[in-house]
Amino acid sequence: AASKGSLHSPLRINCDDCFLLLPPLQAYERRFPTCPLIPMFVASDTVSEYKSEDKAIHVIERRCKLDIDAPRLLKKIAGVDYVYFIQKNSLNRRERTLHIEAYNETFSNRVIINEQCSYTVHPDNEDWTCFEQSASLDIKSFFGFESTVEKIAMKQYTSNIKKGKEIIEYYLKQLEEEGITFIPRWAPPVECKSESSTSHTRRPVSPAVNIPDSATKEALNNKETLNTSSSPSEPIAGTPDDKLDADYIKRYLGDLTPMQESCLIRLRQWLQETHKGKIPKDEHILRFLRARDFNIDKAREILCQSLTWRKQHQVDYILDTWNPPQVLQDYYAGGWHHHDKDGRPLYVLRLGQMDTKGLVRALGEEALLRYVLSINEEGLRRCEENTKVFGRPISSWTCLVDLEGLNMRHLWRPGVKALLRIIEVVEANYPETLGRLLILRAPRVFPVLWTLVSPFIDDNTRKKFLIYAGNDYQGPGGLLDYIDKEIIPDFLGGECMCEVPEGGLVPKSLYRTAEELENDDIKLWTETIYQSASVFKGAPHEVLVQIVDASSVITWDFDVCKGDIVFNIFHSKRAPQPPKKDSLGAHSITSPGGNNVQLIDKVWQLGRDYSMVESPLICKEGESVQGSHVTRWPGFYILQWKFHSMPACATTNLPRVDDVLASLQVSSHKCKVMYYTEVIGSEDFRGSMTSLESSHSGFSQLSAATTSSSQSHSSSMISR
Repeated sequence: AASKGSLHSPLRINCDDCFLLLPPLQAYERRFPTCPLIPMFVASDTVSEYKSEDKAIHVIERRCKLDIDAPRLLKKIAGVDYVYFIQKNSLNRRERTLHIEAYNETFSNRVIINEQCSYTVHPDNEDWTCFEQSASLDIKSFFGFESTVEKIAMKQYTSNIKKGKEIIEYYLKQLEEEGITFIPRWAPPVECKSESSTSHTRRPVSPAVNIPDSATKEALNNKETLNTSSSPSEPIAGTPDDKLDADYIKRYLGDLTPMQESCLIRLRQWLQETHKGKIPKDEHILRFLRARDFNIDKAREILCQSLTWRKQHQVDYILDTWNPPQVLQDYYAGGWHHHDKDGRPLYVLRLGQMDTKGLVRALGEEALLRYVLSINEEGLRRCEENTKVFGRPISSWTCLVDLEGLNMRHLWRPGVKALLRIIEVVEANYPETLGRLLILRAPRVFPVLWTLVSPFIDDNTRKKFLIYAGNDYQGPGGLLDYIDKEIIPDFLGGECMCEVPEGGLVPKSLYRTAEELENDDIKLWTETIYQSASVFKGAPHEVLVQIVDASSVITWDFDVCKGDIVFNIFHSKRAPQPPKKDSLGAHSITSPGGNNVQLIDKVWQLGRDYSMVESPLICKEGESVQGSHVTRWPGFYILQWKFHSMPACATTNLPRVDDVLASLQVSSHKCKVMYYTEVIGSEDFRGSMTSLESSHSGFSQLSAATTSSSQSHSSSMISR
């Protein structure tokens, strides 16, 4: 019986468990010739050793003696008390890497064990060390005890993995206790031309650390003074440009553990690769990580959904382009009011005085939702302002809800339905923005409302709720613990005049019919240059563009929201038949504006009735594609998005967007795209602002930097 297994360790620590470089390479060497923290490691002898002349390369091979924790009977049958492994350590000081290879010498004709370990420098922070480990086990035969040997090997390997980081940290602490907190990096030796020039040739040795941007950082972290003058081009510690600087993190992001900081860097790096040029600010990324307890896969999933949602509904521009209806300004009893004791912006909502039924009847659910979104966008802006004012990170706000006047009218079914939908949207797209919720003067009817609403609120958010009945908020542990006396609103017994509208009943003369509200609701969410379309297996989505003048320019900008698609451009001299909408019940789409239009008749033949004018472009889920085509002939051009199926890629360290968003797909044969097309005269193409807008996607307010490009030749650009 043969047993073969892979012991690839899930301990791919590079970034989930990084530890500061003090440095671990020197700490690792202290494990030899024996290590008391590893009882099974009895002794080791050096077999061979090599050092390069410049001392950059150090390769040492050891024969290690191990006392395996195995049954006595098995040892007796095997005829051994100890097993021996050969371990080869290759240290490259120039590249700052340590590679470790180990294999068994004992029973090598029966059992083959190979282990690979590596210590490398983190690509984004040169003060971090990444550790990666994997192993393989191949048991050909072992006296009939193959299964037992496999279990023993797995047990020993798992135990060693758990101890690996603990042992390194033990020796790091030992180095610190000995006063060794900084070891200079390797530098190439300087050749001296003559004795008289010795003093001059030694001067360049100090910057031989040869790492220009981290010199300032090391001086701050290690309290060491370097003998090099700071270059004006070096980032100043504490500025947002130095994303890994400790002062920047403390000033703008708050206290983060190395693991949390690593998760932030990984997710930001992944976004740079998948959403090039449209990266949300660190504060925003951090909110999604905190919402999922720094589970990077879960945070990545909800962040991708939110970014797509923001773009589709142009939420970035809501404060600049949308003016709330006068009814909201007069009867929505909520507004911003100074800040709490922690510096968080304070939002006051007099829910008990608000006519939710009247607002829904007069405005509709969508208008209320959009208004709440504008409040949240304003909250994000105020958090940034308060961060600058108070000199510490402010990433959330406090909400004070006064329920005085709450009654059964507020439990009107459509009103509760609208409230639940608003909560759902806010929870999904503004995580960790509510720092504290103070609910005051809760009446007897409140438990009924709470029972309806609480299941839709995240557990972490519910923990931030403080509920006071009657006048309890005036006693110990009440409002004064969270808000300064000077800014307590007058309607709560304070001295500060609050400019929040008092609400009141919405006149029935402002009520609108269901048909009017429905039309307005559709209009609200279609105020976007983008259209949404569904693509199915065997049912592509096609858009017709009629060109009268040759040399016109067709531009496009689309996002692949679900699935993988193939993008094609065709030309035909004759007009296709009127569009056919997909009528398959299984292919119905529920999102607003989703549609599927097919123009190319099934009897048409490629090359006879129509021709392909661009090579097919395969686009993966999550990609943003911008491009243009200069037409050569007048006639009818057809832009086509077709279903494409391809196995997921497993070669990269981080998953693709299609892996991340796989759970979003309703069907494995359904894709979704969000697109915008435009035709521009060739003479106007280069200078057209519209064409510039169509060549980049906008996450403007959440984006630290955006990119745009204009393409006047036949081309497509993919942002991954």
